[in-house]
Amino acid sequence: MAPKSKPKPSTASQPPPAIEDLFTNLKEHIKRSEFQQVVKVADQVLAIASGDEDAIRCKVVALIKDDKLDEALSAIRKVPIDFSYAKAYCLYRQNKLDEALESLKTQDDKIPATKLLESQILYRLGRMDAFVEECQKLQKSEIVSLETNLVAALVSSGRSSEVQGALDAFRVKPTRSFQLAFNTACALIESNKYSDAEQLLLTARRIGQETLTGDNYAEVKLAPIATQLAYVQQILGQSSEAMRAYTDIINRNLADDSSIAVAVNNLISLKAPKEVSDGLKKLDKLRDKDAQNFRLSNFLELRLSPKHKEAIYSNRVLLLLHANKLDQARELVTALPDLFPDSVMPVLLQAALLTRENKAAKAEELSGQYADKFPAKSKVVLLARAQVAAAAGHHNVVADSLSKIPDIQYMPATIATIVALKERAGDINGAAAVLDSAVKWWLNAMTEDSKLNLIMQEAASFKLRHGKSEDAARLFEELVKSHGSFEALVGLVTTIADVDVDKAELYEKQLKPLSGLKGIDVKSLEKTSGAKHVEGSFLVPEASDEVKKKEKTKKKRKRKPKYPKGFVPANPGPPPDPKRWLPKRERSSYRPKRKDKRTAQVRGAQGSVSREKHDSSAAAPTASTSAPSNSKSSNSKEQAKPSKSSRKKSRN
Repeated sequence: MAPKSKPKPSTASQPPPAIEDLFTNLKEHIKRSEFQQVVKVADQVLAIASGDEDAIRCKVVALIKDDKLDEALSAIRKVPIDFSYAKAYCLYRQNKLDEALESLKTQDDKIPATKLLESQILYRLGRMDAFVEECQKLQKSEIVSLETNLVAALVSSGRSSEVQGALDAFRVKPTRSFQLAFNTACALIESNKYSDAEQLLLTARRIGQETLTGDNYAEVKLAPIATQLAYVQQILGQSSEAMRAYTDIINRNLADDSSIAVAVNNLISLKAPKEVSDGLKKLDKLRDKDAQNFRLSNFLELRLSPKHKEAIYSNRVLLLLHANKLDQARELVTALPDLFPDSVMPVLLQAALLTRENKAAKAEELSGQYADKFPAKSKVVLLARAQVAAAAGHHNVVADSLSKIPDIQYMPATIATIVALKERAGDINGAAAVLDSAVKWWLNAMTEDSKLNLIMQEAASFKLRHGKSEDAARLFEELVKSHGSFEALVGLVTTIADVDVDKAELYEKQLKPLSGLKGIDVKSLEKTSGAKHVEGSFLVPEASDEVKKKEKTKKKRKRKPKYPKGFVPANPGPPPDPKRWLPKRERSSYRPKRKDKRTAQVRGAQGSVSREKHDSSAAAPTASTSAPSNSKSSNSKEQAKPSKSSRKKSRN
């Protein structure tokens, strides 16, 4: 018989644990960071007391700590308690930044934790100026690493020059922590102080190694410093060292994903034209696997700055253009304006794609429209437009693009380029107008390094070259009066000599007289027919007596003759053959070798031999068939000598 089963005790009969015991267990689980158990015990407390605020807070915080953000938000929405701060933090973690910022509006602005979370959301949104203001408001509150975040915000907002002032306000040194040293080094990089940045990065690495001694994740935490060091080496021209550092970071795979992404991007920029397919494969490892088109993973979208993401996407497009994968490049270029609406790079990449498709006119039109719409960002776009137009041979478009850039519009190099382009296109009046506007601008320019003299000189030379003598003379005269230029004076005299002789003679008197022309009668020279050139003859001025005496006193230094190796001057031996440089067959002593006439000539049909040779060869023995013998053969005249092999056989 089977044993009878014992009846299970009914759970209804067991009393629920006391709420004090549950809170004791809850406290123990919180100390051990056992968040799942915290949620379980908190639910038991809420089953007894459904509105217990402490149990609800413990449950929400445990869910957030356990990265169960959706469950935390669901729990927050079910209770009437104000969890705006926790809700904002969950939305911030889910990258729903606008909703998170909206949720914080109901919180008290004076609470440091609220201001700190708000500043982090502003940083993630890219609103660096607002983030800096919030950090400055929190300066008096004792928040850990606030100065580190402030320096990072100043660097990201392009205000690297204010970093030292911020450190002085906090009364800290850059070497206070390796994170602060790293951010300060980034500020030095933005200020193009690469050598100082390299030294500070090395110091940051040393401080980090000392601080993180015994930490299993030390290399992961110090990976950004190694990546930034490699970048500085790349900028300083140490390409091999930088390439080795990037490769080591990628292969060891001990860094965080953002540092690996930066290392991959920078390594591609070093190798790009040579290893296109390898670069595309490396970038594919950074993409979101579920996305149909190229898109960075969610983690990289959250961790990387907009500047870093833009560089990765741009390099992806350039690699696709190098690989001639124009369809994929077109898809990615179409998505870039939505990803980076405030950047110029999407327009430049669209122009590059159109140029690659032999649509230079469309690329010029696109860049021109963007430059007209956004004048503040037009410099780079107009330079790219000028480059595309120059490659296509559209000289007027190049000149138009350069003339629209205010920073370089009236620089001498820009003016010379525009004038040369218009002159090549046959627009002489347009080129003259450019020079006139440049002269007018430099006349009104309040700069120390004025280029007015150079511009006016070139303008006068240009107009003189193209038959505008009156305008050229006016410019030369202004130059002589204002700057006293000798070259302008020469040009003025030459220009007006055919028009106004009296004025030319008046200015000619200001020219310096040439030495050696005082004793020459100019009128008698004009009456002569001129000097006649005689080939092979020239006059040499007679040397003075002092020069002749110096030539007589000079003595040539005697040098010892150089003899061949082994030659003794005291015993020279027979003289060398004077004909030793000639080939032997051309020397008189050459005697060619005689041909041997004693050999009998063979006559007859082809292949025939003489009878005597045939008889003698028939009587000669062979080593393989005949044995040696001491007796003489009746038919042979000579004694046969056995070979070595036959001797061995005979001995046996």
